[in-house]
Amino acid sequence: MRKFILAATAVALLAGAGAASAQMPAPADLIKNWDKNGDGAVDKGEWTAAGRPAERFDMIDANKDGKVTAAELEAAMAAMRQRNGG
Repeated sequence: MRKFILAATAVALLAGAGAASAQMPAPADLIKNWDKNGDGAVDKGEWTAAGRPAERFDMIDANKDGKVTAAELEAAMAAMRQRNGG
C-alpha cells in the first residue's frame, strides 16, 4: 500500500509539473501585462521596475531598439526551450 501511495504521489507531481509548463502565458499576453505605458512593447524601465534583470532584457532585445516586443520574447523563449531540450 505504501508503494502505491508513493507511486501515485510521484505521478501526480509529474502531471502537475507538465500542466504548469503547458499553462505558460503567451508572449503577447506577457508583454500586454508588463507594458505599463501602452505602447505595445516593454522598455527597459518597465522591465527592471518589475524586478527583472537588465541583462536579460539586453539579451531578449534582439534589434537593440530599447524595447522588447512579443516577437522578440517569443524568439527568446523558443531558444530557451530548445536549449533546455523541450
